[in-house]
Amino acid sequence: MELSDNTKGQQDNAAKQIQKLYEFFIKVDATQIEINPFAQIEDGRVYCIDAKLIFDDNAAFRQKNIFELNTCEEMNEILAKRFGLSYIPMDGNIACMVNGAGLAMATMDIIKLHGGVPANFLDVGGSATVEQVSNAFKIVASSNDQKIKAIFVNIFAGILRCDIIAEGVIAACNELESNIPVVLRLKGTNVDKAKLMLKNASQLKGKFEFYESFEDAAKRVVELAGGGGIMNRLKK
Repeated sequence: MELSDNTKGQQDNAAKQIQKLYEFFIKVDATQIEINPFAQIEDGRVYCIDAKLIFDDNAAFRQKNIFELNTCEEMNEILAKRFGLSYIPMDGNIACMVNGAGLAMATMDIIKLHGGVPANFLDVGGSATVEQVSNAFKIVASSNDQKIKAIFVNIFAGILRCDIIAEGVIAACNELESNIPVVLRLKGTNVDKAKLMLKNASQLKGKFEFYESFEDAAKRVVELAGGGGIMNRLKK
């Protein structure tokens, strides 16, 4: 490593600190350790003044002491990570369960367009299991402050079949005591089978509404959540 002339006497000290940083990086399963600033004080000693550390989530089972310090995440975020789901909480009252990050973003956009506010980003992924779908639905249907007024399930099925979604949702509803209305838009593989499964599930009667149109589904879920309807105001 190269140091300026006025730090030549501390090269060994600095090198030792950098070596220790590398050893620490490996020991704690970090993905990034950023030291800024790395400074020399008046007597010549070299110090790491501030640091940013990012740890590998996949190493949580090895680094339990570190991950137990994370008190910023809400319980749903912790559960989503445990179940292999992509979940980000937001401030709205319309819960969303979608497959695919692009469709999830489009779903949030159209909710906002029609005057609603999404409560979360949740992507179940392209190859979710029944258990993952069930856990995803339970996450979006739960809220400690009862802020969720409606749920939007928006699925474009390919590898992840619609009947897997239906089976997972039914399993979740068997465990939940919730009267939150649900708007479903299902497209793709085994969609007819999925709709039949959901319509025949007695515990879901009166709670679920099915829509073919993306826009109509978004309008309805915003209406159920008590949204204002930006598009309606623009038309006036």
